[in-house]
Amino acid sequence: MMNPRVIAAKAVSPQQLLITFANHEQRIFDVSEYLPLPVFQVLGNLSYFEQVQVKHGTITWFDEVDFCPDTVYLKSKPKPSEL
Repeated sequence: MMNPRVIAAKAVSPQQLLITFANHEQRIFDVSEYLPLPVFQVLGNLSYFEQVQVKHGTITWFDEVDFCPDTVYLKSKPKPSEL
């Protein structure tokens, strides 16, 4: 069974995204653990990070950096009520 795909994404802090999935579930995806990896270091730049886009059911930045949609779902946490 496939995990739901991303339909919306918004930066809510310098390293966290509010993700809305196709099943209408909203979750927080934290990219901080990926920043030490060379391909993801650019996400440490807040103005770049805030330009997140949704394409083909996942998150991407200018078609240069993206995450597997399964990773986004499995590594995200339920959205806190205060967001």
